[in-house]
Parts: sequence; C-alpha cells; structure tokens
Amino acid sequence: MSTSAESTSTITPEAVAVRAAAERAAAAAPGVRAAGAEAIDAALRAAAGLIRERSAELLAANAADVEAGEQAGMAAGLLDRLRLGPDRLADIAGQLEVLADTPEPPLQREVRTLPTGERVFERRVPVGVIGAVFEARPNVTVDVASQVLKARSAAVLRTGSAALRSATALVERVIAPALDANGIPEGAVQLVPTPGHAGADALVGLPGLVPLVVVRGSGDVTRRLSALGAAAGTRVLAHADGGGVLYLDSSAADIDIERLVLAGTDRLGVCNRLNLLLIDRPAYDRLWPVAQRALDERGIEPSLPPHDHALGHEWALDSGAESHVTVAAVDGPVDAAVTAARETSGLAATVCATDEQAATAFIDAYTGTGVFWNATTRLLDGYKLLGLPETGINVDHTPGPRGPVTYPDLSLRQFVVLPPH
Repeated sequence: MSTSAESTSTITPEAVAVRAAAERAAAAAPGVRAAGAEAIDAALRAAAGLIRERSAELLAANAADVEAGEQAGMAAGLLDRLRLGPDRLADIAGQLEVLADTPEPPLQREVRTLPTGERVFERRVPVGVIGAVFEARPNVTVDVASQVLKARSAAVLRTGSAALRSATALVERVIAPALDANGIPEGAVQLVPTPGHAGADALVGLPGLVPLVVVRGSGDVTRRLSALGAAAGTRVLAHADGGGVLYLDSSAADIDIERLVLAGTDRLGVCNRLNLLLIDRPAYDRLWPVAQRALDERGIEPSLPPHDHALGHEWALDSGAESHVTVAAVDGPVDAAVTAARETSGLAATVCATDEQAATAFIDAYTGTGVFWNATTRLLDGYKLLGLPETGINVDHTPGPRGPVTYPDLSLRQFVVLPPH
C-alpha cells in the first residue's frame, strides 16, 4: 500500500513522471550492483571521453539554457552557476576520471571476534535507488550521477527547470551511452523530464522506491522538502543553507586578511563563499580597513552595523544583491565561533590569526561542518577537500554524514556474523 504522501502526490503530472522514472531506476538497480567496480569505472571514463567528444553539442544545449535565463531576468549569480564553458566541461570530464581512478575502500571490514568465536564484519551495501533534487547547475547532474553509480545504486535526478536542456544532453548524450557501452543498464540514471516544484515534492514522497534523496538548493525550499521527506519516511540529506564565515583575530596579519578575503569572494553564487566577516572588537579599527580594501578590489559592498537583516543572511541566494558581505564585531575567538555557529547554517568558518592559542580556541568552539585556520572556506567542497566530486554538503546537527557527501557516504551499513575459523 502506498503512503499518504504517495497517494496525494499521484494526482499531479509531475508525480506521475517521477514515479515512472523511479520505477525505471529501480528496475536498473540490480544491474548496477552486479556490474562491479571495473565496469562502473570504465563507464565513468567513457563518459569523460564523450564529454570531450560531444562538447560542442553540450555547450549548444547550455547556451540555450543561458539565453532563456537571461531573457527571464535571471540574476548574475544564478547565471554563473548555470553557465558551462569549455573550461568547466573539461573540469567535469577530469573529475569523472579522478573518480574512476579512486581506489574504493574495502566493502567489508572485520570488527571483532565474539567471545564464542564468531567473527563480526561490517559491510557497505547499496541503497538501491538514490534521488537528488538540485538547483540549475548542469555540473551537478554529472557529479551526483557519478557518485551514485560509484556507490552501486541507480539515480533519479530532478534539476531546476532553467538547466533542463543542459542536464538532458548530459544524461542522454553522455551518461546513458557510457553505461550501455559497458554493460550497465542505461536506465540507471533517470532525469525527471518535467519542470516544476511538484516533481521535487513527489521525489521525496516515494520511500518504497527512492529511500534516500539528496536535496540541494535555496534554504526555504530545501527545508520544506526535508519536512515532506521526513513525513513520508524518506531519508533526506539536505543542503539547505550555506555561507562561509571569516573571523579576523587581533593577531591577524594584513597579508593573510587580504588573501582570505580575495579567495573567499572569487565567486559570489556559491554556498562556501565569504558571507559573514567577523572582526575582533579591540582591533576593529586596524583590521577593517585591510579587509575593506580587498572587498573594494572585488567590487563588493559591505553590510555594516546596524543591520536590517539577519547576521547570517546568505547573499549568494539574494538575487541581484550577491555582491555583499556582512560585517560585524565580536569579542574574541570564542564569541566569534559561537556567533558563526548560531547565526549561520554552520557550513564553514575560518579563523585568521597568527596566535595559535586564539586559533585553537576558535577551532574548539566552532561546531559547524568545516573549520579552517588561515585557509579559505572555499575549500569546503568535495573535490577540493577530498579529491572527489560531491553530491552536496550536509549540515545536519545529527549523526550521519556531515560536510561534503561523497560516494562512500551513500551506502547502508550491514553487519555480517560468520562462524569461527
């Protein structure tokens, strides 16, 4: 019997399309699991080759998406996420090859021997079908699909309507033929073909078919999907909010301040960019002009106190106002760390300091997913941090994968007990 969430969602055309995609993925999932590491890695390498071979076709599809976005008045930060170019396509292909060449952790590890002699092992087993809801970023289509395949599961992808042409080209002209050429069911990666939020709602409401869904996007939408998934019994790994924090300690060196502000603002439409700048109050008058010069160099306007918005307001999601950074004073490293965790999603924070004691105090007090000493929060990214593409960044304050989520996180834990030797 279907759940109430499933029964309600079946009335929409989007829900019908999502269920059909989920059923096709479920039918393909056993073939993915049976394919083995060699075939999966060969398919990823083949996909990289097809991206290079069919780059003109892929760029044409993306150009149509970008043109439509411009005509619809899409903000510059969102257009930056949407746009592919030769360099970004090359990066996508390169990351596929890196993933294919990455040795997998053992599927099974020995835990202990019981007093009665039985041996206990822990094994990673595939989920089966994993869903993903993500913003209009074509590269994420490949990032998520490749991670799910490496985890031996099938995927159902739902992207923002603005990127649907690009995502369709990547799935139909790259991923599907690469799978088919290596003996893996090409239906293992399904793209929901219909735009609209109803499709996302439906995807988190099918726990019997899609028990795990990775959700990325703007905060309010992602939180709503997380709640819908929880009500339906679907496990949701949510990337709801972002925003990097930079704390300038009294001991911060000018050269480090400038470097970190510039590094944190190289792209404004991404979640791990510099969003909130905290400055040690006793040294504010000395430190702020240094940071201000770097912001001026980037053409970024500071939002100075008193603020008419939340301290952690995420500028990357504020269409048309992305070129802002919030600035506030704090009382030392512990207050900075607590403020960063309280006022933001807890994605990532950096302490800029030459004083090791101050840096350690900040690191020990910060509870977010990533904390950095004299290194930019832009490093909180699966590929930059772990050498692997990511499906998203999970900022949950509960046990489970936190920070960049990569393919080893997309498995189930199973205990196996074997007889004594």
